[in-house]
Amino acid sequence: MTITNKQIKFLREKCHHIKPVVTVGNAGLTENVMSEVELALSCHELIKMKINGDSAERKNMINKIVADTTAVLVQTIGHTASFYRQADEPIIKLPNV
Repeated sequence: MTITNKQIKFLREKCHHIKPVVTVGNAGLTENVMSEVELALSCHELIKMKINGDSAERKNMINKIVADTTAVLVQTIGHTASFYRQADEPIIKLPNV
């Protein structure tokens, strides 16, 4: 899924007030964590995650989440990353291009 810069800006504003729903601990991206990410994206469309680890590990985990879930990375700030994946029946209405 591709979204425009205008839509990413809109999603950044939306995710500012939400709390992280998934935390990746020292064990990394386990099967259980990935299933929680899938469930959270299905329910909420826009999620925020806490990802522990050094910078390179976080980048690898973020890339794996994007690849495995077909979600779009909205933003990363420190140990927090936000992802968006449109549901079959969208909850969030993205602005037009």
